[in-house]
Amino acid sequence: MIRHPTMLGWMMAGAAAFAPAIAMEAADAAPRRTPKAAARPAPATAPAILPSEGAARVAEWIAAAKDNHGLPYAIVDKLSAAIFLFDAKGRALAAEPVLIGIAPGDDATPGVGAKTLAQIGPAEKTTPAGRYLARFGLALGRERILWVDYANSVAIHPIPADAARSERRRERMLSPTPDDNRITFGCINVPRAFYAKTLSPAFRRKGGYVYVMPDTKPLEAVFPRLRVQALAMSQHSGD
Repeated sequence: MIRHPTMLGWMMAGAAAFAPAIAMEAADAAPRRTPKAAARPAPATAPAILPSEGAARVAEWIAAAKDNHGLPYAIVDKLSAAIFLFDAKGRALAAEPVLIGIAPGDDATPGVGAKTLAQIGPAEKTTPAGRYLARFGLALGRERILWVDYANSVAIHPIPADAARSERRRERMLSPTPDDNRITFGCINVPRAFYAKTLSPAFRRKGGYVYVMPDTKPLEAVFPRLRVQALAMSQHSGD
């Protein structure tokens, strides 16, 4: 596992550390010969989920500065439509595809959290960028979900059971490209198995931090402390 990942480190470790389980299954699935059946080819290997350059930089900063304050954390990379989960010590746990708000943008519309879904306009369906202390809480219907930005009704949860079939959320999540992963009202949809078996146990006790990467704003405008990191690196390189 990578404690202080660099962009090169992310790229080199991505296939091994972050490939979906199907990649491991494919590696172990050697063709077997039987007297009555021809050998079967191994299943195709799923592509590794890798962070954008900005997400890798944020991961470096969090690990170096211990910005997570001893809590587990996740980086939601809107550019790659993926979530990268880490434990409290900064060790990478998983990388999975996500669905995000249908509209590009890094700010929530004022008052959007008080609106019903029917009242939210297309341009308001954004996933706001920023650093959030996320905790589990109740939503409508008494369902427990991981609230990221409670005031603006942004949470991490699996694809809703009542999502319209025409939205094709499951197909979008399983597609090999992030280009079709914008479909939600602003919440972050994750695979159900990942939510139940990995994310929920990590955040259940004390919560954790969620860093949502921007897609329109400069990185330093969302995470100002990155300027301190950049300054320190430039001073070190000048010594």
